[in-house]
Amino acid sequence: MKQITLNIQEKKFNAFLEFIKTLDYVEIPEADRKSLIELQESLNQVKLMKEGKIKKQSAEDFLNEL
Repeated sequence: MKQITLNIQEKKFNAFLEFIKTLDYVEIPEADRKSLIELQESLNQVKLMKEGKIKKQSAEDFLNEL
């Protein structure tokens, strides 16, 4: 099986992911699918922070969560 890396526009990511799921010759391991969804959610949060729509977390609060 071959692998490729793609750069997808953020706003088109979910549509692309749904499309490739319909292809019987493309395999997306469940762990990768979950990681892709979590990454997309994280990117959306960063975008909202940059736009000032959600509050940014301080480094200290972030480290306390670890």
